[in-house]
Amino acid sequence: MIQFTRNYTDRSNNYGFQFEFHCDKCRNGHMSPFIANKVGMATGILRAAGSFFGGSLSRAAYAGDHLKDALRGSAWDDAYAEAVGEGKKHFKHCTRCGQWVCPEACWNEARGLCEECAPNLNEEAAHIQAKVSVEQAWDKARKVDQVESLDMKAHRSVAASSCPHCNARIEGGKFCSECGKPLAAAKVHCTQCGTELKPNARFCSDCGTPRGG
Repeated sequence: MIQFTRNYTDRSNNYGFQFEFHCDKCRNGHMSPFIANKVGMATGILRAAGSFFGGSLSRAAYAGDHLKDALRGSAWDDAYAEAVGEGKKHFKHCTRCGQWVCPEACWNEARGLCEECAPNLNEEAAHIQAKVSVEQAWDKARKVDQVESLDMKAHRSVAASSCPHCNARIEGGKFCSECGKPLAAAKVHCTQCGTELKPNARFCSDCGTPRGG
């Protein structure tokens, strides 16, 4: 039976084979030792030499590519089988759910099962205590008036106002807390037609005269 069929990543390349196996539960991993592909390495050397000398070396590299492709299937299978045999030493197999898990974080040694099938009671107790503490904190907060000082009868605008001089956010009062200037901006009128200009207007909305023009 072939193991690790659903939880591995193939890191192989033209020069060899390597596989990364993952824990089914937490995704921690183990990288298998690199297994050299002798045909691929030889082809790479021939290709490098052929780029300098050409001729028969280039043809040999081309033939090596075809040989490597022809042998890749069996070579990959052998390398994968060897990697699986080595990788199994780093994982535990849960006979209840079939998962392969890492022994460091996801295996209950006392029960001989993964922690999904046989949770660690000390860890579960700590988790439950923390969760209940959060729920109790919410309940306690709901029993306390968190907005006692908020006057809901006071008129409030949805958009926060800003200082007409420095654009700092203001919550009320007659003077800006940042620049100290009065918040009531002086009215400005168009020099051409006398229309009152909006605070940030660059041109008169009636006649189009530039502000201050």
